[in-house]
Amino acid sequence: MTISNNNNLERAADWISRADALVIAAGAGMGVDSGLPDFRGSEGFWNAYPALGKQKINFHDIANPAAFVKTPKLAWGFYGHRLNLYRRTQPHAGFAMLKKWGEGKSCGYNVFTSNVDGQFQKAGFNEQAIHECHGSIHHLQCSESCCDEVWPADEFLPDVDEDNCLLRNALPQCKHCGALVRPNILMFGDAHWLQSRARVQAARQDRWLARAQRPVVVELGAGAAIPSVRRFSEWVVHRYGGRLIRINVQDSAVKEKHGVGIALTARAALTEIDEILQSP
Repeated sequence: MTISNNNNLERAADWISRADALVIAAGAGMGVDSGLPDFRGSEGFWNAYPALGKQKINFHDIANPAAFVKTPKLAWGFYGHRLNLYRRTQPHAGFAMLKKWGEGKSCGYNVFTSNVDGQFQKAGFNEQAIHECHGSIHHLQCSESCCDEVWPADEFLPDVDEDNCLLRNALPQCKHCGALVRPNILMFGDAHWLQSRARVQAARQDRWLARAQRPVVVELGAGAAIPSVRRFSEWVVHRYGGRLIRINVQDSAVKEKHGVGIALTARAALTEIDEILQSP
């Protein structure tokens, strides 16, 4: 650990202890400590999905509504594997630390995440305090947008041939029109993502933020390539006068004067901060 990290960890703990509201902003790096892939670069993606690597199909190609039209069994092989993976993955210890800190605040906590994995719900966070800005793999929608309904994926149990990344069982069908069903996730080049669920979450989060007086944002594993989470974190600081704690192994730089960067993994940084908060 660097001296800079030591100083910033102490400052982060002080800000968290003084805050009346904890804002948790999480990107893909939050799940890495739980064993989830972050799809960093084509090589990283193909290491996670070698069957797609053999075909030179990259993340942008398969995480795309066009894939459900061209190769639905392959598209659902990829998303079905991810759904199964997220269902069996246990959130790392850092989730429980954040939940504990947030529950100790007078205004509580709220989560903004670009992750579609449902790990915060699995870790016991209040469903009403989570905004999934890119949707959730645990919810489905009609690929033809025959209606505005978004429903849980609980009844869909994908059987995936992992060697070929192909769905073995029947493709899921819309209960209204019989068309192919897809995950309720914002994909690349996606004009048909149904935002109704995410909009309800966003409105609820805005109402909560308006009550906070001294918010602190703990941003975890959010990259700059797709900056949804970083933009939200910085907006909260500018709009509500909060403090920003940016935890990122590779890019922890913070421009805001009311911010600190910590170059550690999410679990490592949260563990260090928690130890400081518990020290007499």
